[in-house]
Amino acid sequence: MQKQNNAVNKLHSEIMERSGQDFYNCIQCGKCTAGCPVLSAMDLHPREVLLYLQLGQEEKLLSSKTPWICASCFTCGARCIKNLDLSRIMEAIRVKILRPRGAACLSPGEIPKEQLEKLPQQALVSGFRKYTR
Repeated sequence: MQKQNNAVNKLHSEIMERSGQDFYNCIQCGKCTAGCPVLSAMDLHPREVLLYLQLGQEEKLLSSKTPWICASCFTCGARCIKNLDLSRIMEAIRVKILRPRGAACLSPGEIPKEQLEKLPQQALVSGFRKYTR
């Protein structure tokens, strides 16, 4: 039981640190879910993502397709009465899935010059956000 609590605490602190959001503030009102434009494609509703985070159900979150379907349109954050930015939490979950903390770092000097000219700026910014810290 103690080992499970340590894993839950680690997940909580990691998601909070990466997202800058305290998901314990969520009161499960459902406004994020009601406004989500891609809800029909999700296996977990946005409200459920927050609930599973609060309950420490890491395996359900990390095996879900919802973080990948999230459009990061910020509708959930605009509707949230507690001012939570669920898009940032979804991004933190995606990063948690993509790489364990401390793995694979990327520096600008490692990208070949010819690739820099071809890559969209959004991909570069996203890559640096994910792989540097």
